[in-house]
Amino acid sequence: MAKPLLAGNWKMHGTAKTAAKLAADLANSSGDYPELIVFPPYVCIPAVVTELLAAKNIAIGAQNISHHSEGAYTGEISGKMLTDIGCSHVLVGHSERRTNCSESNELVAEKFAAAKRSGLVPILCVGETFEQRQQGQELQVIKSQLDAVVDLVGLETVCDAIVAYEPVWAVGTGETATPEQAQQVHSFIRAELGSGGTDTQILYGGSINADNAAALFAQPDLDGGLVGGASLEAEHFINIAQQIVEQK
Repeated sequence: MAKPLLAGNWKMHGTAKTAAKLAADLANSSGDYPELIVFPPYVCIPAVVTELLAAKNIAIGAQNISHHSEGAYTGEISGKMLTDIGCSHVLVGHSERRTNCSESNELVAEKFAAAKRSGLVPILCVGETFEQRQQGQELQVIKSQLDAVVDLVGLETVCDAIVAYEPVWAVGTGETATPEQAQQVHSFIRAELGSGGTDTQILYGGSINADNAAALFAQPDLDGGLVGGASLEAEHFINIAQQIVEQK
């Protein structure tokens, strides 16, 4: 059975000063909550690392990674650079990268492989658009996103990472999949991973907040969440984390 986990994607918000304050608030919070991961903007990572040095249950990740190891790739960040500044995780294939930056399934797979080569734990994000769901194609779309990575690195390697289901139509929109919709997709992903996916953490991402978290995390195949806006305030983030513990 997979361990509960909550990840917070800070996206392009804040400064080094505000990121450090948020990290300090998380580090100083008390209560019963699961493993946490925060994903600050690149330039804020060093400030966050400093604040979280003593916080053993809070890991730090990056929001993106280059599929190249090094070279003349202006503006790119390699896995080696990320581990060097204290990152242990990285988001791969986030819906905003797939949509806004036209990242293909094949490119996402290459980034996943680059993360593994660097010793980072990838969180592989998969999910369908509103139009694809309306046409009943959500499972087919997610299968193709998973298969591209499996074809490149193998099923065992994917099972040794983290998967996040984030319906594109629910990311940053205020819309949320119903608990039943989320469970259906999470169950499908678990089945696609096979017996090796029993302990793979599968997260839900899509406008999670303190009001809808409990019902979502009560579903058997939701091991936690990938939170966006609600992770920008320590109190809200910890509230959601505590609801995971209550449901798991």
